[in-house]
Amino acid sequence: MHRVSAIIVAAGEGQRFGAPKQFVPLKGRPVLDWCLESFETHLRIRDIVLVLMSDVHTRDYMEKYSKITHVVAGGKYRQDSVMAGFGKIDPSRTDIVLVHDGVRPLVGHDLISRILQAAMESGAAVPVIPVEDTLKKVEGGRILETLDRSRIVRVQTPQGFSYQVLKSALEKAGEDAFYGTDEAALVERIGGSVSLVPGDHRNVKITTPDDLRIAEAFCED
Repeated sequence: MHRVSAIIVAAGEGQRFGAPKQFVPLKGRPVLDWCLESFETHLRIRDIVLVLMSDVHTRDYMEKYSKITHVVAGGKYRQDSVMAGFGKIDPSRTDIVLVHDGVRPLVGHDLISRILQAAMESGAAVPVIPVEDTLKKVEGGRILETLDRSRIVRVQTPQGFSYQVLKSALEKAGEDAFYGTDEAALVERIGGSVSLVPGDHRNVKITTPDDLRIAEAFCED
């Protein structure tokens, strides 16, 4: 049985939203609590490392969620926060690491399980959603070309990796002072292959007030 740890990244200040999005109420509960509940109740998750803006709420979260082993302060960029969380994972207790955005509150057990299975089989896996709109490459206010949308996807979290794969990718990025937009990009950069898993349209990322309204609508389905 593979041992699974999760890093929940919730250290953003929510500048575009106007408030820290992870603490905004969704149907009466903070967005982050919805997310944590999904990982807390998933039978395959053994440990959770929570990354916040600061670690002042350590006791509160560790008392509320039994699987949280550490609450750590994040860094300036998302990748810094992931590295802070990864540093608290015990390699002797972990085979697979999941990294999830704390502002994706409606992540379901089914998606978590599918990412886990793919990561166990291939070493790295991400959930993706097909792109439905026509996409254009532009420059200087002019269209250069129309892109083949069948070869483009939108990537979600949780992203899953073997402990060693993620360790190697983070260490190499740190050595080179390279910042990627997600962990999969770091794995790709060191020549790793990342498997694709069908994502979930309900797994919306709260970035704007409109996203919160979409999540509220999904809660009512």
